[in-house]
Amino acid sequence: MNEREREAERDPHRNRDAWLESGRKSYAQRAWSDARASLLAADQLAPLSVDDLERLALSSSLVSDVELMLKTLERIHHTCMQAGETLRAVRAGFWLGFRLLPLGERARGQAWLARMQRLVDGVEGPCVERGYLMVPATIMKVAAGDLEAAESLARDAYAIAVQFADADLIAFARILQGRVLLRRARVEEGLSLIDEAMLAASADELSPNVTGLIYCIVIAACTQVYALDRAREWTAALTRWCEAQPQLRTFAGACLVHRAEVMQLGGEWGDAIELCRAAAEHVLPANDPLTAGDAAYQRGEILRLRGEHEEAEAAYAEAAKHAREPLPGLALLRLAQGKLEAAASATRRVLASTSEPLQRIRYLPAHIEIMLAIGALDEARTACAELGELSGTYGGEVLHAMAQQARALIALAEGQPHAALEPLRAALIVWQRLGAPYIAGRIHARVASACEALGDHDGARLERSAARQAFEALGAAADLAALDAGADTAASTAPAAKSVRPHGLSARELEVLRLVAQGKTNRAIATQLFLSEKTVDRHVSNIFGKLSVATRAAATAYAYEHGLV
Repeated sequence: MNEREREAERDPHRNRDAWLESGRKSYAQRAWSDARASLLAADQLAPLSVDDLERLALSSSLVSDVELMLKTLERIHHTCMQAGETLRAVRAGFWLGFRLLPLGERARGQAWLARMQRLVDGVEGPCVERGYLMVPATIMKVAAGDLEAAESLARDAYAIAVQFADADLIAFARILQGRVLLRRARVEEGLSLIDEAMLAASADELSPNVTGLIYCIVIAACTQVYALDRAREWTAALTRWCEAQPQLRTFAGACLVHRAEVMQLGGEWGDAIELCRAAAEHVLPANDPLTAGDAAYQRGEILRLRGEHEEAEAAYAEAAKHAREPLPGLALLRLAQGKLEAAASATRRVLASTSEPLQRIRYLPAHIEIMLAIGALDEARTACAELGELSGTYGGEVLHAMAQQARALIALAEGQPHAALEPLRAALIVWQRLGAPYIAGRIHARVASACEALGDHDGARLERSAARQAFEALGAAADLAALDAGADTAASTAPAAKSVRPHGLSARELEVLRLVAQGKTNRAIATQLFLSEKTVDRHVSNIFGKLSVATRAAATAYAYEHGLV
């Protein structure tokens, strides 16, 4: 209960007009929790108008009071039907059905949408509500794999949206068209439509609930096709949008998970796992099971990479409880635990039951690694060939790099280290450009193995040192152990280990320090690195603490004195 709700309890007889004015003002200021409390207090003294009920429904939605949102939408629908405002009633019914579907109430949600479709079918002439009802219909067609019908519906929805100049529906339709094109391997066309919709969202041209939905759909779509630069950019925009509305809860949890994914890729594992924990605390699983499952899975991934196996196991179990497939992470955990058959059975099972190509891409790299670990070279070759074909179909430098890595692993397993070096180095360039130190470290370790097999011991030592530096900075315990096991002797790498990061800065903190030394402000650094300004503030504070300095000038001097810039 916030202060506004406590105030309402203390003074229930306060003038209704005052509560109403307060609620409308808070709504305009996007203080969603305050708006909900004030409008609810006014409604308890006398029923709200439909306009104010719509404000109450949206405010309740944005603070995750799902029960009040659903009740209010149903009330709006019935009130409008009694008043003969059919299309306004349909709009409320659409949102009611649309929001019920992801809550697991599919039968009830579909019943509401079917009822709204019958009402619209009885209306003469065109109406924008007809286009809105095409949104869930398109989503259902995509889920059923009928991409041709889905694309046709999305185009029709867009035509209606343009006819009525409805910005929300235009964005919805563009996103749906884009997602269908991605699934049909027309990636550049799809991303172009997605970018167009995102411009409207980031320019604050859409209603708050549609803005949040668009952000989450787009980031998930970009991640699915490994458009990681775009995912990072839009995640930074989503972060700014959420932070500008401190009372927002509904999309804040998903935002934290997306930020954690970006931070994990960038090597900020400590910050990422804290964001996952915050996301889990921020959402009620009953209201947002998808976000709860994603937060648990992402936490499990980082714990696994840090070698905290028991904790990772618990996180993957939590993800599964919320219907989030715990693979490939759980299979890779089994591999790290030495449970090779369990790992192999898991990836064989998930690939046998997954037909959608973009989903298969998610599992294939882990499957290849596990098949090689158990000596199933033919299965690994088959999976590698499929990954190569899919990378050619969907394009993009990241998918190409993944296919290159897979080919290199096969070459190493076949005793052809010379054939592994070129694809490994090509992949390394991509991951370094993306700022992915863990993946880059693993590639350095593979290059070291190839150099060692070819008798280039100096090259192997240098590559192993680079891998060690990355793994030590990240705290990748399992990879460090594997690196030590593959070294000629512990002594051969000890000097390099002792010289790694005496300042104690993480890879991201070094990146921030170098930009500070260039004289950039925290805001400019946030923009350049696609981070929130608050995250940069925290990094700068950590840098000052680790270097025992108190000013940016002193930090800059330290950086130059110690050759960090």
